[in-house]
Amino acid sequence: IMENFSTVEFIFLSGLQEVKNNRLVYFAFTLLTYLLIISVNLTLIVTIAMEKTLHEPMYIFLCNLSANSLYGTTGFYPKILLDLLSDVHVISYNFCLIQIYVIYTSVLCETPILTAMAYDRYVAICRPLEYHTVMTPLMVKTMLFFAWCVPLSWLVITTLCTFRLPLCGSHIDKLYCDNWSVVKLSCVPTTLNNILGYIIIIFEITQALFTLYSYCCIVRVCLKSKEGRSKFMQTCLPHLIAMVNFMIATLFDVMYNRYGSNRLPLTLRNIMAVEFLVIPPLLNPIIYGLNLQKVRRSLFRFCDRHKVTPRSFKRNVS
Repeated sequence: IMENFSTVEFIFLSGLQEVKNNRLVYFAFTLLTYLLIISVNLTLIVTIAMEKTLHEPMYIFLCNLSANSLYGTTGFYPKILLDLLSDVHVISYNFCLIQIYVIYTSVLCETPILTAMAYDRYVAICRPLEYHTVMTPLMVKTMLFFAWCVPLSWLVITTLCTFRLPLCGSHIDKLYCDNWSVVKLSCVPTTLNNILGYIIIIFEITQALFTLYSYCCIVRVCLKSKEGRSKFMQTCLPHLIAMVNFMIATLFDVMYNRYGSNRLPLTLRNIMAVEFLVIPPLLNPIIYGLNLQKVRRSLFRFCDRHKVTPRSFKRNVS
């Protein structure tokens, strides 16, 4: 039985080999990015949680989107920050699999959440009289249940299939562990892993097409009136841009891992590999949440209620 398991205990990551002379600069930039991601996403989550007027489907989906960003980035940023401070970039095989699970469950959770948001906007704009009948609390809970539980369960199967592979190598030419890079180190055929990978890709593309179809329906309705165009520009266009950016970034990462060439410069490959771990978690709360007037007003009211004035500070101290 044990021969089915990898004897490799550590995986060496070689993605940082070109930044040795500027490690502190990269460390400061990475730390700042991570702190900003935590700040903007926590701000949006707390604002929505504390403001009862925001307890509506669209804002509940936004809250889950930010929670997923915080979850996914914990699989990447703490480890890369440690690597930037050390000379040897190594990760235990078990932790490598945990990193794969966290990062890619986050990616797989983000797509159905974005799809749910697109459907919510479709019902609100194209079928406004039916909105409260369709987007019931049960419907929202069901959509969120599938958005979280299906990816989390599916990646358990995928990760276990990777874990069972015996490995003949221990070097990955990336900043972090990804499933296909580990699978390529296998000493045996990986047909099952390939099939599971293609199922995930098809499932993701299907959701993306459904989302784009929803926005096409929204555009058709919104272009019929000036008020509709304004509503689309304010609430839907930012969603669509962020969705397209996320899908292109993740699809590129998957396809490049499988079919890409190592002739591209390592720095360019690193930028492309981490784009979906930097741009969406940082900009989504701004594009989706803080850009909306209702969220901004709630945030300002929340800050005003908890603002510390010199007089109140003296009173509290005394």
